[in-house]
Amino acid sequence: MKPDETNIDETHRLIASNKVEGTAVYNRQGEKLGSVYNFMVDKRSGQVQYAVMSFGGILGMGDSYHPLPWNALTYDTRQEGYVVDIDKQRLQDGPSYKSGQEPRYDRAYDREVYGYYHIPYTM
Repeated sequence: MKPDETNIDETHRLIASNKVEGTAVYNRQGEKLGSVYNFMVDKRSGQVQYAVMSFGGILGMGDSYHPLPWNALTYDTRQEGYVVDIDKQRLQDGPSYKSGQEPRYDRAYDREVYGYYHIPYTM
């Protein structure tokens, strides 16, 4: 059997990480805010903690990265993207970083991000 024949990247409930990366993120008004750059997974629980959203820039240059609590995103099959209850200005003002300036993902940073978006931090 060839390696690509066993590569299932989407089922009814599951999706491979490479299919999530690059997926558009919209607000409730249908405005595209950016796209999922990657996501951060808790090593111990295996749960996704953040979707790191790429925002702004042109062709990957000048992008800023905005970690969003994973449970803030809802997948919308009609838009084929994730939807958040966050307006563009709130996202721009939120916790973010530039390429090469990744934050220290620790409990203090978790509380800052989750607190900014008013989502209970339960880790």
